Amino acid sequence: MALAPVARPESASTLDESRPLLAGSDGGVVTVNENENGDAPVAVHGCLEAHKAKPRVTPIPVGQLLALCIVRLADPIVFTQLFPYVNEFMSDLHVTDDPSRIGFYSGLVESAFAISQLCSIYQWARISDVVGRKPVIIVGILGIVCTTLVFGLSTSIVTVLVSRCLGGLFSGNIAVVHSVLGELTDSTNQATAFPIYGLMWPVGSIIGPLIGGTFSHPADKFPALFGGDLWKTHPYFLPCLISSVIAVAGAFLGYVFLEETLPSKRKPKKTEKDLLPAPADPENVKALGAAKLLHVPAIWTLSSSGFALSYLAASFDVVFVLFSYSDIETGGLAFTAAEIGYCLATSGTIAALIQVLLMPYLLRTFDCARMYSFCMNMWPIAFMLLPTLNLIARAGMETGAGFVEAGGDVVTSETRALLWVGVAVVLGLAKVGCVAFGLSMILIKDNSPNAASLGQCNGIVQFAMCFARSFAPFLVSSLFALSVDNNLLGGYLWVVVMVVVSLGGARVSRRIAMNTKRAT
Repeated sequence: MALAPVARPESASTLDESRPLLAGSDGGVVTVNENENGDAPVAVHGCLEAHKAKPRVTPIPVGQLLALCIVRLADPIVFTQLFPYVNEFMSDLHVTDDPSRIGFYSGLVESAFAISQLCSIYQWARISDVVGRKPVIIVGILGIVCTTLVFGLSTSIVTVLVSRCLGGLFSGNIAVVHSVLGELTDSTNQATAFPIYGLMWPVGSIIGPLIGGTFSHPADKFPALFGGDLWKTHPYFLPCLISSVIAVAGAFLGYVFLEETLPSKRKPKKTEKDLLPAPADPENVKALGAAKLLHVPAIWTLSSSGFALSYLAASFDVVFVLFSYSDIETGGLAFTAAEIGYCLATSGTIAALIQVLLMPYLLRTFDCARMYSFCMNMWPIAFMLLPTLNLIARAGMETGAGFVEAGGDVVTSETRALLWVGVAVVLGLAKVGCVAFGLSMILIKDNSPNAASLGQCNGIVQFAMCFARSFAPFLVSSLFALSVDNNLLGGYLWVVVMVVVSLGGARVSRRIAMNTKRAT
């Protein structure tokens, strides 16, 4: 990485842990280290407006980045493939005789996963600091594969919950994956690398729901190929199996091609100096503890805003499936599992287009902190527009022509087209809101006090996000059921509550622009 020299201030004769930062002329902050001759500090973090020369772009380690992307792709596929059929799965298990309570158990399944992930995320980060990033990532993927297969073979709610809990424990290495990306890139190439990496979640979100919606109940859909007792007894095993095979392939490719990025475990190579940012001297830069990091205004704000972002995103995913699954008369859309899968795939497609077509330009043109706040402001609009989809469906209900049966009535084909346009708009707004996740990774990297604290900063923010996901599905599904069962505000009390929460999250996000080093 090209390091821009900066003049040493007269008062900065020494650098210690208590003073890792220097103020830049643009109001930003830069981290400095002595150069190899010990005579002049060099910038290793942040930017200085006074330095007019354009910095040399550090070459991206393409092989490393592609391997990391393949590893990342497996996670959303395994995670999202159950969304189209989870409500049917709960119904088939006969967990309740009341259809309106199905959403409660679906939310419980998702909350079990998130709670377990919350409990393991910090432990995985600590383990990766000792044994390295690569083994933690590979073990996590293989663990998710095994628990996904058990989930597909489950015949009771107990087995479902146990498999999801174990899956959450193994998926707690997400902060480790983000740390690897941070260690592979620097400020000169992250506008290229982060959108590529961020593309993996929406792509996986396209593939996963398509797998779940298409291959659930294979004995009914493909009797010639899957007519055996296994597929009849376990109608949701095939999508779990297909997802697991993809994840195993990702683990294998990651094992072969992904190199270790933890500085203490990295094997020196002749070309490594040009491919990876040089690790900081552990004697000069030490990792700060969680308590000290939380006193960094930007890290604290990113954690609190990340909590709100994760809660809103998880709630939207759950409530959208419940809303789509519910009958039109009760305020939903009466979509089938396959149609819900198509909706989620459309959502992933929109997110992928945003990553490919817009993100590189946006990162080079606009301030990350302000883009983050803009994305957070999309959530209240997305939640407010959801009930309009039901109004469209109700307006087009006629007897004898259409596409979705609902209590003897059907929706006309003209309404179908309008409805799908509305679905695309709402999902598009939600995906713009989700862009904040990628921006958060960049802001964490930019605001980490030093390189040694990057992993812990990622861990703190991811912990806050996982904590929100641990109860968001349960709360929003319970709120949805309460609203519909008691006809509170016409069955749309959940909309009012989520809009209020969204407005609160948007307000918190505005503080990031005041605290982050990238704010201008």
